[in-house]
Amino acid sequence: MWGKGKSDPDVASSTEVDTLIGEHTKVEGNIIFNGGLHVDGHVQGNVMTRPEADSVLSLSEVGVIEGEVHVANVVLNGTITGDVHALQKIELGPKARVTGSVYYKLIEMAMGAEVNGNLIHSDETKNQVVSLKEEKKSNPKSA
Repeated sequence: MWGKGKSDPDVASSTEVDTLIGEHTKVEGNIIFNGGLHVDGHVQGNVMTRPEADSVLSLSEVGVIEGEVHVANVVLNGTITGDVHALQKIELGPKARVTGSVYYKLIEMAMGAEVNGNLIHSDETKNQVVSLKEEKKSNPKSA
């Protein structure tokens, strides 16, 4: 997605954007979604999908997430403050900034991307998933 012909067509194009958070929008609270989520705005809370979902989170260069991310596929060119759990693949664009650890199965990182934390390869994706039941128990106000 960041270079000509370099992006994985299975990740970038297989899931449509079902939900869009605009540049001038701020969301306070956790987001649980299926399908595709594109963030141009500001999210203050965790972003996650159901463990079995084949989902894609794309964060533009103006997008910001303050919280943990648990998503199958992540295309990142914005800022995340919190751990990122990419259950399948993560693409870090040239303006990507992560302050926290990145857990991944496959990673693609462009020159200029920053990770201020650990890069942790994991074949065991089950250990990286936060179940919705546990999340709802710890934060009953989450959607």
